[in-house]
Amino acid sequence: MSELRRLRYFLAVAEERNFTRAAERLHIAQPALSRQVRELERELGVELLSRTTHKVEPTEAGRMLLERGPGLLDAAESLWRGVRAFADGRLGSVNLGYGMSAGYDTAPQLLLAMSEEAPGIEVSARVMVFADIVDGVAAGTLDVGLVRCAPPQPDLVLTLLRLERQGVVVGRDHPLAADGAESVDPADLHGVKLLLHARTHNPGHYDQVMEICDQAGAKPEVLVRGLDFDASYTPVASGAAVTIVGESGRVGLPAGLVWLPLDPASAVEIQLVTRGQNRSPVVERLLKVAGETSRQQGWLRPPG
Repeated sequence: MSELRRLRYFLAVAEERNFTRAAERLHIAQPALSRQVRELERELGVELLSRTTHKVEPTEAGRMLLERGPGLLDAAESLWRGVRAFADGRLGSVNLGYGMSAGYDTAPQLLLAMSEEAPGIEVSARVMVFADIVDGVAAGTLDVGLVRCAPPQPDLVLTLLRLERQGVVVGRDHPLAADGAESVDPADLHGVKLLLHARTHNPGHYDQVMEICDQAGAKPEVLVRGLDFDASYTPVASGAAVTIVGESGRVGLPAGLVWLPLDPASAVEIQLVTRGQNRSPVVERLLKVAGETSRQQGWLRPPG
């Protein structure tokens, strides 16, 4: 802004008490400096400098501007830095919604990477159900979603973040875990009660789990799982069912339960959901950090 530039010029003259020294300090020609200070005085309608042949002194108005002007310049420069930081995604805030399954490892890893790589961005994250995440991103109440098996959505962009190997959580006394089993053949799920969220909760994930079973010729008996978080896997712990979860879900399993990978290996897609248009710079920054995290963690390597 021209007013701020002229203010900077005036301050240099008022501090040096000399146009020549101020021009040298600012690396501009003295006549140009004199014109800019005159223009500032004209805009303010007040004389700021008392000029004599050998000396330049601030007037009373000039002394007030000399006292307060540096603070104004500092505030303006701080504001410009903040605007530039926002424009290039170094500063701002982002709202993230993620499903319970991502809360074991994927979301924490991403949030940790953001805190380290983009400390100027405040990420507000919360656990939500699949439909609310997708609807929230579409409506603009969420900036980013972290979900499993999202189908294509109008005006939304899906970015593959992770291929997570799937396995079966069973009780240690369950027949599938007998004799120290280290994996489970999906064919062995035939007739077994399989704890799974209702298809309406996340059709893509439900269909993929059932496809894993179908390709192995297995037809499990689906036991619908509620949306309430159940860290104890109560039906599994009681022996009433088994469930298929990602590898990250093996962390912190209750005593008496084990996670056994499916063999042949199967993976579920974990995706970031963003709007296709009007994405803020901080969302672009999060996507970049997410991509770097995915590569570092080897999340896109095929399982097996």
